[in-house]
Amino acid sequence: MTVTLTRLRWPDHGAPELPPEPDLAEYRARLAALRAAMAGRGLDAMVVYGDREHAANLHWLTGFDPRFEEAVLVVRPEGAALLAGNECLPYTRVSPLVAAGDVAAVHCASLSLPSQPRGGARLADLLARTVPAGACVGAAGWKWFGPDEVDDPAAALDLPAFVADPLRAIAGRVENATDLFQHPGHGLRARVDAAGIARLEFANHMAAAALRRMVFALREGMTDFEAVQAAAIGGLPLGCHVTFATGARADQGLSGPTGQVLRTGSPASFNICHWGANICRAGWLARGPGDLPEGARDYVEAFVAPYVRAMSDWCALMRPGVPGAEVWEAMRAALPFDIFAVTLNPGHLIGLDEWVSSPVAEGSEVPLASGMAMQMDVIPGHPVYGSTRMEDGYVIADAALRADLARRFPAVAARCAARAAFMRDAIGLAVPETLLPLADTCGIVAPFLFDPGLVTTLR
Repeated sequence: MTVTLTRLRWPDHGAPELPPEPDLAEYRARLAALRAAMAGRGLDAMVVYGDREHAANLHWLTGFDPRFEEAVLVVRPEGAALLAGNECLPYTRVSPLVAAGDVAAVHCASLSLPSQPRGGARLADLLARTVPAGACVGAAGWKWFGPDEVDDPAAALDLPAFVADPLRAIAGRVENATDLFQHPGHGLRARVDAAGIARLEFANHMAAAALRRMVFALREGMTDFEAVQAAAIGGLPLGCHVTFATGARADQGLSGPTGQVLRTGSPASFNICHWGANICRAGWLARGPGDLPEGARDYVEAFVAPYVRAMSDWCALMRPGVPGAEVWEAMRAALPFDIFAVTLNPGHLIGLDEWVSSPVAEGSEVPLASGMAMQMDVIPGHPVYGSTRMEDGYVIADAALRADLARRFPAVAARCAARAAFMRDAIGLAVPETLLPLADTCGIVAPFLFDPGLVTTLR
């Protein structure tokens, strides 16, 4: 298929209404699901660790995420306790489970910031009160390990030593059980329902609308600070820091704004990431190929066009039952490594944490499944052409999930259908009915960022 540049208006399907937060019944169901998973693994207790960077599992279970401090949740077959520091203890009441008394909030001053008042029971003593002596305990932080990384993957804990050491002293065995939450095949957080889709769509809209405002404000001579300011980012929590890489930072994609001045003929990449959404674009600060360095003037034909065709193939593969390895192999074939240098998984699961895990990997036997919230995160890079990007959020949904979404959240279902139709009819991407686009930016690649109305189309 031929990729051409077409002048198109970026679609605007309206702002979603604020979706409902999980209620007490939903959190109780999640806690029950965890207890069932613990029983299946033969665990007597589960210890879930969270801090500001790694709070997704804890928040999914309780609705509470620690601010400034760390927190530890101990779940047993009967009863649960949430250990929190000085400043977080009052905030634990944001959790419906804590408010209802299903989870006891317990003060642990050692989880507070340095030099704050201490006193009260030590962390080791609190763990001894809540974790049965000699028990088999699962520990969950934010990652698990394979035999190619460590000698004993089960014993490799992703917890700070000040939590892991007393836990090991109390329990008979402590094993890494983070996969019970995050594994793409069997993780409790690896699937979303209709309500989850509505929440993800809201976050994707907020991030995409901000990125759109920023892109259409880009001007020669402005600073990257001014560019990000133009995004007018809303109040949703950030899933990662805002990036804007150009000028001297152009090859440092994780860089935030540093005062770089936007100059014609420079590459640029940037993102806005909320919990559940990461919208990212890359291209050139230019109005056309004549503004690019001489060696890069065939950027669209040589680099962007193969990428857009590959992303059409990616969309077509987003169907329940497709093996993750098949997606990996298709992307490697469509985007040869020696030219596009895609090093990470071409697509992954997204949640409150920007990267949950991925069914897409070399040799992966995990099939794509209905309810997977997939990030189209395929990151090419080239020393001459720079990069290009069409990174947005999607959900894979079978007929049953689509019907449930239409019944419970008809406006969300209608917007997803309208976005898919735009991607198929206006852009020419092979979007199956099983793929629900969550953002109005889905399908949009604007190679020349000083003229964002000029976008790629497939014919």
